[in-house]
Amino acid sequence: MSLNLISHLLQSYGYFAVFAFIALESLGIPLPGESTLIAAAVYARSTHRLNIGVVFLAAATAAIAGDNAGYWLGRSGGQRLAARYGRFVRLDAAKLTVGRYLFARHGGTVVFFGRFMAVLRTYAAFFAGLNMMRWPRFTAFNVVGGVAWSALFAFGAFGLGAAAAGVGQAITLAGLGLTVAATAAGIVLARRWIGRLEQRAQAGYPDPT
Repeated sequence: MSLNLISHLLQSYGYFAVFAFIALESLGIPLPGESTLIAAAVYARSTHRLNIGVVFLAAATAAIAGDNAGYWLGRSGGQRLAARYGRFVRLDAAKLTVGRYLFARHGGTVVFFGRFMAVLRTYAAFFAGLNMMRWPRFTAFNVVGGVAWSALFAFGAFGLGAAAAGVGQAITLAGLGLTVAATAAGIVLARRWIGRLEQRAQAGYPDPT
């Protein structure tokens, strides 16, 4: 999804676009929630049409709500849904095995830090439910991770926009480009890490079912 389309949706729907993208990504649909949050923060600083505090609240609420929906979806019918529809959202047997491997060892850590990882952010909550992580424990790590992630990217991107605004629109656009490039680099690194995890998980759980 292009930045132009994200910007258009932000101009048209504002906070609702932020909430929808992040909530749906957290639910398990691979959408650019993080890029949308960054774009919304920079847009808030450059146009003042959005309030950065409300952007943060919308993002945090969406992250927590979407993750909880993904958790209960995974807990109530995860195996059946993954088998039938997983291929449509790139959730294959290898990723299911990675989920078993991670939650057997580091459930709370995965929920918290998964919020900051491009691939795990989409599936961590679903995996938590699928692997029957206790809901109170999941909720505690989910809330802390969702608030920390939203604050970091909302106020961080807003601060970058504020610093750039003093020397003109060109630097503001360059700053947005750098944040998007950093996000893209994070996606590449996350995919490599997932690949290594898949090898370890297959060794620990030869049968993905």
